[in-house]
Amino acid sequence: MTILIHPTYFPNIAHFAAFVQADSIAFEICDSYQKQTYRNRTQIATANGKIALSVPLKFSQKNRQLFKDVRIASDEKWQSHHWKSLQSAYKTSPFFEYYEDDLAPLFHLPYEFIMDFNFKCMEVVLECLQYEKVYSSTSTFEKSPTQIKDLRFLTKVRKEQSYQFEAYTQVFSTKNGFLTNLSILDLLFNEGPNAINYLQNQPLDFLLT
Repeated sequence: MTILIHPTYFPNIAHFAAFVQADSIAFEICDSYQKQTYRNRTQIATANGKIALSVPLKFSQKNRQLFKDVRIASDEKWQSHHWKSLQSAYKTSPFFEYYEDDLAPLFHLPYEFIMDFNFKCMEVVLECLQYEKVYSSTSTFEKSPTQIKDLRFLTKVRKEQSYQFEAYTQVFSTKNGFLTNLSILDLLFNEGPNAINYLQNQPLDFLLT
């Protein structure tokens, strides 16, 4: 099965499990940018529960822009905020220190376009997981593709379904219970090398059939 998905900011479990389980992947890079999506947002678990980390963008709804042309608002200190939030949330997790040096440059080096940054984040996560996957990108936009499984809906925040995945131990699970479908970073920091095995074994029949 070939799937069509968006490159998002540290994809959630549903997104990344589909990526791992699919036979091949095409990333949508030819559509217009839409707000209220995971294109520039990821969710992590903190002592106070689930919070969203959003990358600020230079975007105006009045001037419709292609996703690949949307720039990051670099004048805001979002990278420092996101990195401190990750450190606070996961510094006591089993594998944070193991991956810290690989991920830190993403929050200290400048990036211009959100799509390029998302791809870079994904590449770093794949390197941390020591997992290789061949993927391609679209060359034209199709509203209703017929030759590929369209999973672009996974990017929408407001229409997100209540995906229930197998529980794994999270840093604050004693206080908050298991929080499902968080950022791939939550799984990476808590499960380390076992993350790929976890993703491969999550039931995604409701997505891939």
